[in-house]
Amino acid sequence: MNTLFYRYGSICEPDIIDALMEYGINVIEETVEVNNKNITAAQKADIVSKRLFEREYAFVFSVNYFPEISSVCNIFKIPYISLIVDSPIIELYSDTISNSCNRIFLFDSELYREFAPQNPDGIFYIPLASNTKRWDKIIEIGTGDFHSDISFVGSLYTEKCRYNKLSFPSDRVKGYIDGIIESQLKVYGYFFIEELLTDQLVRDILAGSDDLAEFAECYKDYYRQIIAQLYLGTQVTVRERFELFKRISEKYNVDIYTGSDTGNLPKLNNRGMAKTHTEMPLIFNQSKININPTAKSIRAGIPLRVFDVLGCGGFLITNHQNDLADCFTAGEHLAVYDSLDCLDELLRYYLEHPKERMEIARNGYEHVKKYHTYTIRIGQIISKVFSKE
Repeated sequence: MNTLFYRYGSICEPDIIDALMEYGINVIEETVEVNNKNITAAQKADIVSKRLFEREYAFVFSVNYFPEISSVCNIFKIPYISLIVDSPIIELYSDTISNSCNRIFLFDSELYREFAPQNPDGIFYIPLASNTKRWDKIIEIGTGDFHSDISFVGSLYTEKCRYNKLSFPSDRVKGYIDGIIESQLKVYGYFFIEELLTDQLVRDILAGSDDLAEFAECYKDYYRQIIAQLYLGTQVTVRERFELFKRISEKYNVDIYTGSDTGNLPKLNNRGMAKTHTEMPLIFNQSKININPTAKSIRAGIPLRVFDVLGCGGFLITNHQNDLADCFTAGEHLAVYDSLDCLDELLRYYLEHPKERMEIARNGYEHVKKYHTYTIRIGQIISKVFSKE
């Protein structure tokens, strides 16, 4: 059985490829986009079409969703499997998601509830996973001292935030939007920004915001979702992470591994970017506490970071997400906070109780190893896809 794996450079692509090969699937990789980020949709479609003419494939696979690949697979009548690992994925608002070839797996139950009605037989909810075998090897032979009291690997989102590109027609509108952002900052487990954006607000923002013009005409019916998730949701994440790290770095020794500017957080120890496949697992494993403030655009799902920290044997404190209970038990596999005050209490408690902390880390690792590896997850995906053929 052959699969064409369309790659763009996601960090989890190698793990998924390894899992596919464990099932005896011959993986043919298309890597043009890994090195050329300026490739057009038409070029992608042409490349995939030529590949599909070369040999017989059982399915095409990609991490995240590409409408042009779906269109090609629909013509060839070949299943297109896409595993969504990020949010927001604006491409999901393409009308191609209703194509009969699609087998789209969403890691966020809210995304599933939003999109499943458009293709009930082709859209599924499935949590993400980790590759404990890979991490075990790296941790065993890894070199370097990455011990920390508290650590975080990731972005502060300041360089990713497009909020400042929006233009508001009046101070009243700007004040209303600021109020929405301030309210969302106080709530964990429920993303309500989209509900508060009236049609008039969306029109007001569109009228003066040239940045939104880059989105194709096919997305015009989804500007509310795009504004809520890509612009306002990202601004909430920026604000939340700044407040979080400012607060905890004033009380604790906190190391952050990031390319983001931390100049406004002078007590935070910025140790620069971490290499994903060699240094990051050592950081997770050696830190007393890893923290994970989930990006607000992930409305209910468990981000990949949770699985990877636990898969490296690290102790994790993460914010509440509604889907967490689908995979983990708070206090047994990890710790969960629902406010900055709660996070502060958990940090203090687990720094003072190392035995309990290490027991939870061991439980989390064993749980991921037993139930949430890529081998298990890909097996579930393949079973779901071909049980319907």
